[in-house]
Amino acid sequence: MTLSAQARTSGASRVLELRIRNDVNEIEGVVDLVRRECEALQYGRRQLMLNVPVALTEALSNAILRGNGEDPTKSVRVHARVDALALVVEVIDEGAGFDLAACLCDPTTPDRLNGEDGRGLFLMQKLMDRVERFDGRTGNTVRLTLRRES
Repeated sequence: MTLSAQARTSGASRVLELRIRNDVNEIEGVVDLVRRECEALQYGRRQLMLNVPVALTEALSNAILRGNGEDPTKSVRVHARVDALALVVEVIDEGAGFDLAACLCDPTTPDRLNGEDGRGLFLMQKLMDRVERFDGRTGNTVRLTLRRES
């Protein structure tokens, strides 16, 4: 994994600042780092094995494949703050952005079962307590929030 990372501990919280190449091969390493920070603060087993890895994988793959259009000259930034109450992860790409509400659909309806789009945001919404999207100065930000369960 080739990423630039900064980690710091502030009181009872842990903060990760990462910049990764726009390459899906970087996803696993980022997910593992964030999951380990949650594990250190004793997040619940389901959160460590399902919620965090699946939702973060989807957010990162969307940033790389859709936001940055698989452009190898672009990068993705990740800001993760983990404390005893919650995990808040921001995934920032260099893309033009999208309308979160317009992109949300239920891929389990009969007319969408065979479709290839729409599952990532759907999974993020089901696995996280909150999913938000913001236009930034340098791209698009998706913020995932998960309240800690012990």
